[in-house]
Amino acid sequence: MGLRERKKEKTRLALLDAALDLFLEQGYESTTVEQIAGVVDVSPRTFFRYFTSKDHLVLWFHDHAEEILLETLESRPPDEAPFTAMMHAIRAVIGDMEGGTPEEADRFQKLRRLMDTYPHLIGQSVARGAETERRLAEMIAGRRGTDPDADQLSYLIVAFAMSTMRVGFECPRRDSTIQEVMSRMTETIELAERSLRPGWDL
Repeated sequence: MGLRERKKEKTRLALLDAALDLFLEQGYESTTVEQIAGVVDVSPRTFFRYFTSKDHLVLWFHDHAEEILLETLESRPPDEAPFTAMMHAIRAVIGDMEGGTPEEADRFQKLRRLMDTYPHLIGQSVARGAETERRLAEMIAGRRGTDPDADQLSYLIVAFAMSTMRVGFECPRRDSTIQEVMSRMTETIELAERSLRPGWDL
């Protein structure tokens, strides 16, 4: 990154950290954009240069993960089996999280606590995840040379692949470190790969 990009990233993360702390300290509904911006000593107008709303803050992980998924899938060999390509994309997300800083691990844990405290946010997370799966299915259909609006298999490939992240994240449901969550996700991927017959996704 150049200096300008680093400064922008620093401000974005400061807003994110301020928001997560305020959400957990005084409540999600009670926290305003003005309060979040005030902690970072920027204007609400500056806040909206980085996030469309305070709901957008809660979905920061989805945005980051989607970028990694799409970029990795795009980089995979065109003749690679679709499900295999998706597994590489998901492993890239796990690798990014495992290689993260302590600050990033702390944000992840705060987000989990926030979701546990305010279940209605899970609905927003599910909706955002559906958007990602649609984009991935379009890419898988493109790799398979099919029409994404009529190709159920491409959507099923993506659904199976993304379910490994969800199961790894949720099962068993307990207060876990990010390292434990990543380990479970990796185990779930390996379980899925052992369970599916080679060539099912062709």
